[in-house]
Amino acid sequence: MKILILSTLKRKVAENEFASRSRIIYQLARGLVSRGHEVSLLGTGDSIIEGVKIISIIPSGWVDLPPVENPFIRETATLIQQAKIMLSLQKDFDIIHNHTYPDIFPHIVDEQLDIPLVTTLHAVAADYLDDAMGLFHNSHFIALSKAYRNLLKKTSVHAVVYNGIDTSVYQFKEKKGDYLLWIGRINGSKNEDGTYIDPKGVGWAIQLAQKTGTPLKMIGDVLDNEAFAKEVEPYLSNTIEWVSKKVSQQSLSKEDVVNYMQNAKALLMTVNQEEPFGLVMAESMSCGTPVIGFNKGAVIEVVKDGETGFVVDVEEGVDGLARALEKIPSILPSQCRKRVEDHFSVDVMVENYEKIYEELICASK
Repeated sequence: MKILILSTLKRKVAENEFASRSRIIYQLARGLVSRGHEVSLLGTGDSIIEGVKIISIIPSGWVDLPPVENPFIRETATLIQQAKIMLSLQKDFDIIHNHTYPDIFPHIVDEQLDIPLVTTLHAVAADYLDDAMGLFHNSHFIALSKAYRNLLKKTSVHAVVYNGIDTSVYQFKEKKGDYLLWIGRINGSKNEDGTYIDPKGVGWAIQLAQKTGTPLKMIGDVLDNEAFAKEVEPYLSNTIEWVSKKVSQQSLSKEDVVNYMQNAKALLMTVNQEEPFGLVMAESMSCGTPVIGFNKGAVIEVVKDGETGFVVDVEEGVDGLARALEKIPSILPSQCRKRVEDHFSVDVMVENYEKIYEELICASK
C-alpha cells in the first residue's frame, strides 16, 4: 500500500521526540515500512523516520519556530497549507492517515478526496469536538479506546485501535525500587471558580505519597509556572521530587524515563480527565511496573484490575489509592509485560491499522 501520514505540525516526528502523538506516528510509520508499505509523511521538515519520505510543510514544529505576533494565525495558515497539499498529493496514494493537531482540521476538505481518510483521535473528548466531528460523513474516525468511543454521541466512530509501544525500548525488569512514579503535565487549566483543574492528577499523587510515606518521583512538562508554584512546589521534599526540569517540553532522555519506569514500585495514573488511552500506562507495564489509576476513561481497558495493577473508583480518593498501594506486592511484573505484548505492542497496533486500510481501500474501489 501507498500510505500518506498527515503529521502533527506542533512538533517534529523523530526517534528522540517524547510527545505522545509524535511517538505514535513514529512507531506506526516504522512499523508500516517494516511490513513493506510505501509511507510518506506530510509534516515538519526536521522530522526523521527511517524509510519514510518526509514532505515538508514548515521547517520545524510550531514549538520550535521563532515567535510571531499572532501564533494562532500562523498555526492555522500552516494547517491550511497541509490540507491543500494533501489534496494535491492524493493521486499518489491509496489511503491517508491523519494525526494532525487539532485532529479534525483536514476534514474541512474531505469531500474533495477520492481516497479514504482515516483520522486517529488523540484529543481528549469534549462536546464541542463531538459537535464538529458529527458534521463529517465521508471520514473514518478511530478511537483509542472503547471508553473514548462511548463519550462521542454525534460522531460516527469507524473502529477502536489501541496505541502501541516499542517493547524493545520499554524493556522488562523484574526487580523494583521503593518509589512511586507520576508522569504528566502541569498546565494552566482552571474551573469557572478559578481553581486548578489538574487534568493529570498530580495533586492525588502528592497526597498519596504524604499519606503513606512512600517516596514519589514526578516527571513532566511545566506549561504554567504559576500552577507549578502553587500545586507542586510547596510539597517538594527529600522524598517528594520533581526529577525533570521545570520546562514546557520533556527534558529527560527516553533512556532516563525508561529507567525511572523500570525501577518504580508503581506508576500512578491518578487522572481527573477521561483519558483517551494513556500511553504511559502501557509503557510502564512493558517495563514490568504495575499501575494504580482512577477509573477514568481508558484506564480500566489498559490496566487489568488485580493482575497488572489496580483501578480505583474516583469516589474512594486517596484512601482507595492507599489500599491499592498495599496490594501492589501481589502483582507479578511478568503479567504486566505479557498484557502489553498481547494487546499494546507496535506490532498489534500496525496490524490493526493494516486491516482497516485494506477494508477501506477495497470499499472505495
